[in-house]
This record gives sequence, structure tokens and C-alpha cells, in this order.
Amino acid sequence: MTIAVRPTPELAAAADAQFEGIADPVEQALEVLRWAGDTFDAGFAITSSMADGLLAHLASRVVPGVHVVFLNTGYHFAETIGTRDWISSVLPITLVDVAPPQTVAEQDLSFGPRLYERDPDLCCSLRKVKPLAEALAGYLAWGSGIRRDESPTRAATRLVDWDAKRGMVKINPMAAWTQDVVDAYIAEHQVPVNPLFEIGYGSIGCEPCTRPVAPGEDARAGRWAGKGKIECGIHS
Repeated sequence: MTIAVRPTPELAAAADAQFEGIADPVEQALEVLRWAGDTFDAGFAITSSMADGLLAHLASRVVPGVHVVFLNTGYHFAETIGTRDWISSVLPITLVDVAPPQTVAEQDLSFGPRLYERDPDLCCSLRKVKPLAEALAGYLAWGSGIRRDESPTRAATRLVDWDAKRGMVKINPMAAWTQDVVDAYIAEHQVPVNPLFEIGYGSIGCEPCTRPVAPGEDARAGRWAGKGKIECGIHS
């Protein structure tokens, strides 16, 4: 890998200021992703939970062959795995399927069954946060599909940020998008979407920790319901 630009907090701040003024959210997202691809080349990857192929679709338009990191936790819905396979077959991306060092059965032997019920933070750390950190260690910048309107903890999300925990630039090209923009883009481009949304899920994570949401509930209310937890730790 040829490193033309060293990732720094100053680089991230300058880029964020540059792109924040773009009014059209789709154009803004594409310009942020194009900048990331041009700046970091093979040192740039995006992540996807396979709730849909939206970020992968956007990124592949301006960074063909972009690496898409998927955390295969061992607890995913069958529909999520199917969406992953669907997206990787129809978009010009390079799927990077990342699994934790322990299978679910091995984790059960080490920590006891249903760790996600007793200590969801530890389970997320073992099956998401740590594996992602190891997978991203070979990159200079990474991108996510989080948006400011998803939850109060994400309201201040920047388009281009400095991920101090990992020492990388973090790209959030859809930070300013609303659900209406998401829906319009998916419809226009026929982007693959996880079929669980059709039966009431608002945000999709691991099967044991995700439920459908009731009418009027926040989209992420079905994640870790009753646990006082709203983030897995990847974005915090």
C-alpha cells in the first residue's frame, strides 16, 4: 500500500469543514466517499451491518471494489446473512467477512451460555468491537452508515471525524441524511434491503438482542430492549 497522506485529526477536521457545506445529501455523501477513496486508496474500507446495501451502493459508485467489512457475529438472523450474500453478488464490492476468534459454542464454554443476556456489553466487545478493531488495523480510514437522526448519541456525528480509539480517520458520509432521503435513494436505485424491515424491525443487530419496534417507537428501541443499552461500542 502506498500511503500518500498520513491520517491525522487535522486532516479529518479540514475535510469535515470542506464537505459540511454541500447542501444536497446524496452529493455530499458521494463527495465524502470519493475523497476517502482518493486520499487513502486501498487503506479505506467501509463497514456494513447488512441492514441494507445503501452505504455499499454509495461507496461502490465512487470507489469500485471498495472493501466492505461485515462482522459475522454468529448470532445474525438468516435474513441478514442472505442480505449480505445478495449485496455482495450485485454490487462491485470486496466483501471482508470477519468472525470473532471464538465460535458461539466456544464462547459459551468460556463465559457460560447466553452471555448477551447477562453481560451484553461484554458480548458486544467479544463479538463486535474487538474483532472490528483487529480487522481495521490494516486500514487508514473506515466508513460507517450512521446518521444524526438515528439516536441522541449520534446527533453530533461528523461527516469526517478522527477515531482516536483506533488512530484512524472515520468517514460518516450519510451523517446528515434523514429517513426520507434514505427511502428515496433506496427506491430510486433499487438498493437491497434486509426483509426484516417489512415485518416491523426498525434497526437490525444480532437476533437474540433485537426485536421489532411498536408504532411510534424510536427505530433503535428494539436493540437491547430493557437493558439500558443503545450502542454496541463500535461508534462510542
